[in-house]
Amino acid sequence: MVMKYVKGVVLSRRLGRSLGINLLPDLICSEDCIYCECGTTRNLTLERKEYAPTDQVISELDRFLKKRPVADYITFSGLGEPTLHSGIGKIIDYLKDNYADYKIALLTNSSLLHKAEVRAEIKRLDLIVPSLDAGTEKTFKKICRPAEGLTLQLILDGIEAVSNEFNGEIRLEILFLKGVNDSDREVNELVDKIKDFKIDKVDINTLNRAPAVSGYKPVSKERLIKISEKIPFKTEIYI
Repeated sequence: MVMKYVKGVVLSRRLGRSLGINLLPDLICSEDCIYCECGTTRNLTLERKEYAPTDQVISELDRFLKKRPVADYITFSGLGEPTLHSGIGKIIDYLKDNYADYKIALLTNSSLLHKAEVRAEIKRLDLIVPSLDAGTEKTFKKICRPAEGLTLQLILDGIEAVSNEFNGEIRLEILFLKGVNDSDREVNELVDKIKDFKIDKVDINTLNRAPAVSGYKPVSKERLIKISEKIPFKTEIYI
């Protein structure tokens, strides 16, 4: 069966057996992160619209899930920011109404979580994994290269709002780059921003594949352990 929007089931380091949903098949994103393993963003935007036909995505999911595949999560991820897709809420509702025995996860760069309508659309998820890679605007812009109008404060506002409203699990994801956001000063700034969030866990990552921009290096496991000791939440390190 040839699938355009549904990928897997694949083994994920963090989510186990994951069935992926790619709603943005052409590198459409609100950020152009220097570390992205998918490559350079082709369409840098904050505009929400139906980038892939919602009904076709649902049809693919229906055909695949009727076979009852073994999966720990159905995961919105793919080649861009999933919440840019205006039909994500409809897809989540369809899955919850028809395949409630599957858990649903969202990997998000957090860029649209400050919008109440986005939070309403994703409220039925089981797991949200929002990312945050910096505690200062300067470092945020260096790492994430956001679309015009997107600021670190909007990212922080969105994650805080989700942490206050969401009933499922929240795992904050932070990716560290050597010499960019791994110094004590950078880590302290970041910890200060997240210390009051209501989250379940922090996933700590570093580069493990070639980044979109060459020249950047992973942080050592020893340094990541030191960083994890500063974070006031349960942490897990992924190398």
